[in-house]
Amino acid sequence: MRELQFDDMLLFTRVVDLGTLSAVARERDVPVSQVSRTLARIEKACGARLVNRTTHGLSLTAEGETFRDYCRQLAGTLDELEGEFASASGEARGTVRIAASPVIAQYELVPGLPGLAERHPQVRIELVVGDRLVDMAREGIDIAIRTIQHLPETVVARRIGTLGRALYAAPSYAAARGLPAHPGELDGHDLVTNNAVMTLNEWPFRVDGRATTYVAQGRWRTNDTNLAASMVLQGLGIGRLATLVGDSLVRQKLLVPVLAKFVDTGPLPIYAVTTGTARHRLPKIRACIDYWAGWFEKTPARRRSRA
Repeated sequence: MRELQFDDMLLFTRVVDLGTLSAVARERDVPVSQVSRTLARIEKACGARLVNRTTHGLSLTAEGETFRDYCRQLAGTLDELEGEFASASGEARGTVRIAASPVIAQYELVPGLPGLAERHPQVRIELVVGDRLVDMAREGIDIAIRTIQHLPETVVARRIGTLGRALYAAPSYAAARGLPAHPGELDGHDLVTNNAVMTLNEWPFRVDGRATTYVAQGRWRTNDTNLAASMVLQGLGIGRLATLVGDSLVRQKLLVPVLAKFVDTGPLPIYAVTTGTARHRLPKIRACIDYWAGWFEKTPARRRSRA
């Protein structure tokens, strides 16, 4: 193990993150054979196989998962050291891994990246996109952008915005099947639901002034909120989408609202979540959270979703 260099551990984490040796080779601008030799040397130094190679890609062995966790800890320590020196000058620099849902990433984070780059030119952003809740410590996530109502006591969170959700359908679906006039009629319709985050299938309504929840059973299911929007656009069924997406498509006459007078649109708070360690005080992380808080407040899509 003493033969290993710190860069070996950084390379291994990139192999894990990117999933292929060729992707790491492209990132480092070196031949794939060089990455392969380095990985073989790492495994020899560890005295164990860390990665299973198949035609479908790479997967970690149990020893590989342990080694990955230690590599992430060491990389985090280096980031903290970098942050300590950056604190002296007040400069934010380094890589920040941000986890977010596909909708928030596409419609909020990516449009805001040019402004972040201009304000903090030494900060690099790595987006980890998916609807599932990530294990921040295990996956090396610095900031998770989440719509969540009950926060664990083990995290540090700052509210940076809100996100509403409502029901929509394509005009083609409305023409073919009609639209429900009451939440009780949803059982007779095709619905688009999420099979990764089950709480997204709990559709809130207000009927006769009382709050009620309909648990949607989808004919069409997906683990990706962007794909759910595509399914609704194709006329497959009624879906519950973020208003910042759905309302824009309604203005383009690509979707129509469903049960608008009954749907409880929220809005749900959006938090920037960090682990309850000292890392949330690093200049690069503070800078990113401050920037996104301002961005979510000023972005036109956000203002429209509140209207």
